[in-house]
Amino acid sequence: MKHIARKRFGQHFLTDGAILDAIVDSIDPKPDEALVEIGPGLGAMTDPLVARCGKLSVIELDRDLAARLRKRPELEVIEADVLRVDFAALAQQRGGKLRIVGNLPYNISTPILFHLLGAVDHVVDQHFMLQKEVVDRMAAAPGSKDYGRLSVMLQWRYHIESVLDVPPESFDPPPRVDSAVVRMQPLPITQAIDAALLEELVRVAFSQRRKVLRNTLGRWLAERQFTGAFDLQRRAEEVPVIEYLGLVSALVGK
Repeated sequence: MKHIARKRFGQHFLTDGAILDAIVDSIDPKPDEALVEIGPGLGAMTDPLVARCGKLSVIELDRDLAARLRKRPELEVIEADVLRVDFAALAQQRGGKLRIVGNLPYNISTPILFHLLGAVDHVVDQHFMLQKEVVDRMAAAPGSKDYGRLSVMLQWRYHIESVLDVPPESFDPPPRVDSAVVRMQPLPITQAIDAALLEELVRVAFSQRRKVLRNTLGRWLAERQFTGAFDLQRRAEEVPVIEYLGLVSALVGK
């Protein structure tokens, strides 16, 4: 029976063969790699991935789709909400770091990205289909209109590259937005950073984008009796990631 896309799961199934080939080529899966696909759906990307790597773990919330996927012996099906999956534990079970791929539900893509951030040390790379606007924000440089909290929090730990634009007509049903494939490669850690403090600092900094940091982050720093040097006459989007990291280190070491 034909599976009808379920709006509550944000389902848009990729059907363009040329686009699928280009995505799998960019992932370049190899045999014996610990590959995990989020949201395999009807298996459009699953099939060419398995053809190259031999076996695959898939995370699927839709129980009807999960039941279909379980009929395939080359797949290990994890029927679960991806936001509840422990990727660090999954990597340990697979005996190595994970390569994670998927056409992520656009309605919860940002929470998924932040959830995976907590397991970044257990990841080789990530390739995701996302709303193009989200990919633009992820990869944005300081000073651009797209540079924001998402840019800082992800660029802190990943090298981010937009590798392919995908039009709505490549899906069934077509989404109302343009899409893009992003490659995320974890960066080596050069300094220990308090992740919770960085997240709070960045949230405060971008809470009122039109104002200079003196009016937002300045008050937050004053409450912490910070007396170090930091230029608060800029707006949040003008501050490079490395300066936010430096400020966190200074706060911890004061």
